Amino acid sequence: MAESGSPSERIAAELRRRIAAGELAPGARVPSTRRITQEWGVAMATATKVLNRLREEGLVRAVPGVGTVVAGKAAPEEVRAREPRREPAREARPVAELATAPTAEPTAARRVRAGGEGELTRERIVATAVRVADEEGLAALSMRRVATDLGVATMSLYRHVPGKDELLRLMTDVAFGEQPLPEPPAEDWREGLETVARLQWRIYRRHPWLASTMSFTRPVLAPDAAVHTERSMAALAGRGLSGEEMAQAAVALAAFVCGLAVHFEREAQAEQDSGLSAEEWMDRVEGEEHARLMADPERFPMFDAMNRGPEIDLGLEALFEFGMARMLGGVGLMIERRGQGAANS
Repeated sequence: MAESGSPSERIAAELRRRIAAGELAPGARVPSTRRITQEWGVAMATATKVLNRLREEGLVRAVPGVGTVVAGKAAPEEVRAREPRREPAREARPVAELATAPTAEPTAARRVRAGGEGELTRERIVATAVRVADEEGLAALSMRRVATDLGVATMSLYRHVPGKDELLRLMTDVAFGEQPLPEPPAEDWREGLETVARLQWRIYRRHPWLASTMSFTRPVLAPDAAVHTERSMAALAGRGLSGEEMAQAAVALAAFVCGLAVHFEREAQAEQDSGLSAEEWMDRVEGEEHARLMADPERFPMFDAMNRGPEIDLGLEALFEFGMARMLGGVGLMIERRGQGAANS
């Protein structure tokens, strides 16, 4: 059980207060683990403990396709907001009559056009999509889900966004644009590259779904993302590297950061599916299969030696720091060799 003064207990107490005060009504969504990590600045494991504690107390419950909600009967309007919109059943009509009858506009579409369609904008659609992906993961995101959260007909979204691919592109641009690169750029090339890499890492941590949407063979045309590559190449300009080498160094560093950040989404999904944090999962594995595997020192002598030594940090943060330092060191060696070549010529 967590200590009374621990972060998980303090956050749980605040959520209990919101529920008791009616700020979170029965059926209302409570902050997800991702939202808790963002709002309170705690680790995912802590956020998971908070929701597990509230579930054990019977204050919240999980609803497939919705998330974790306050236990109790939801108000009718909350239920309707979460339910897929359905058209009323129609009587069977002769084929000939259907062929000549005018196409009836869907009820939801008529309601939107009569009321809120004028308020629907691309910005609102993208902001809603980002929120859904942040809180529930990319698997929960669809045009229909965004339309449901906005209270409009799904087809009305397509007047502003052609489809999900374009929606993801716009979401990417928003995610990168909300945390702009510092100005002016650092004069030192290494500091300049490190600044870009650390900012990308923070962006991926804030939006765990983002890394899985990125491609370095078919990159999305998102200006606020492209400016990161521009800044990285500019940091290397005038250091003796060719244009190809500058581009490769910038993209390789970005690909390293993105490739490691993919695990933010995977870990969040694994915690949601299993109810176990990475630490809790490792504790369970070490007591079962891990112990059996490590009982063979002849086959795994390095693992055996590692287990007998001091604890090793293989968390994402440690791997990020290690990998970034090695990559920047390699770029520095290239620059040094170019300088020596110029001096000897």
